[in-house]
Amino acid sequence: MQTNLHPSFKNTVVGVEAEEILRSCVHCGFCTATCPTYQEISDERDGPRGRIYLIKQLLETGSATEKTRDHLDKCLSCRSCETTCPSGVKYARLADLGKEIIEEQQTRPLQERLVRWTLRQVLPYRHRFTALLRVGQLFRPIMPTVIKRKIPFRVKSTPWPTTTQSRTMLLLAGCAQPGATPNTNAAAARVLDKLGVTLKEAPKAGCCGAVSYHLSKHEEGLNFMRNNIDAWWPEIQAGAEAIIITASGCGAMVQDYGELLKDDDQYASKAKRISELSKDLSEVVTVAEIKKLSFKESKTTTAVHCPCSLQHALKLPDSVEPLLAAAGLATTKTKDKHLCCGSAGTYSILQPKLSAKLLDNKLKALSIESPDRIVSANVGCQLHLGTKSEVPVQHWIELIDESLV
Repeated sequence: MQTNLHPSFKNTVVGVEAEEILRSCVHCGFCTATCPTYQEISDERDGPRGRIYLIKQLLETGSATEKTRDHLDKCLSCRSCETTCPSGVKYARLADLGKEIIEEQQTRPLQERLVRWTLRQVLPYRHRFTALLRVGQLFRPIMPTVIKRKIPFRVKSTPWPTTTQSRTMLLLAGCAQPGATPNTNAAAARVLDKLGVTLKEAPKAGCCGAVSYHLSKHEEGLNFMRNNIDAWWPEIQAGAEAIIITASGCGAMVQDYGELLKDDDQYASKAKRISELSKDLSEVVTVAEIKKLSFKESKTTTAVHCPCSLQHALKLPDSVEPLLAAAGLATTKTKDKHLCCGSAGTYSILQPKLSAKLLDNKLKALSIESPDRIVSANVGCQLHLGTKSEVPVQHWIELIDESLV
């Protein structure tokens, strides 16, 4: 794709990177076939190729209209297009750059600014999120149905192992998980304990940075990343083997620390090492490890929802089902596995109508063989699916843990 950057972007870090990505696109359009928003809206501007052209126009003219911002806002950042692309276009990175430029140039309506500010002040902070969640759960019975569905029932926390193993790995606690689904990490700790690994949280580690970064507050997001690196580094120096992440959305972000902080002289080398040590739980609890454990016989069936972040960002599309099979757990057929459930971080809040449509589609795709439960690998997907699912939705590691003898 030929480009002729506006003088304001020429020879800038953003301009050079964006131009390189743009030039890798060959206009083939394969990406439109797997884009969830294009499939629903059938508007070229709401598919990856159209959005690439809109960002190209922004970079060549120096500005963009509110319509361009609207089309970029509708992007899920699911990265399904990247899996399909034969040219290896880094679409998600280009979209982040385009969104940041537009955010700096344009002032959103007050209500939109307030919602985005609130999300950034609540979601990345575990204790704030949990406190507000508890208030919502307290008043859940008297709330309207549309709001009630979005508030998960309170889950009683189960204990972590008290033993200490010879091997140690770090665990990213996350922002929403400790309050909304506390047993995900507890179950991971119990299963890994049986495999001879102690999971350890770094108390000062916090949000992975995804919320701020994907809401176009890049420096704010980078500061969350720097905080985590500072929190994890002493444990890594002490011999921690890996950083285990049970929410694939966070895992996709941590995987990018090295790239996003490559120009930071103080953090570049540490960030690269953090990305190398970052592992999705399914990369540690492997089929070989599962076969070392004993499981109860089960007659129930499970549908597996593979989050976009797991299959398109982390490139682990088939990591969960073999684990369940190794544990003797039956899985059902699903369809359209590549399509997003509509959660996508803050997307379900910022684009509720389109998100709800994608959710309905996904639940139908997961339910074609009437499973007894649904499992996922990302807390956002889990909570989003749970708002309308007629069967329980949980993290796959909880099912593994429950099935242990």
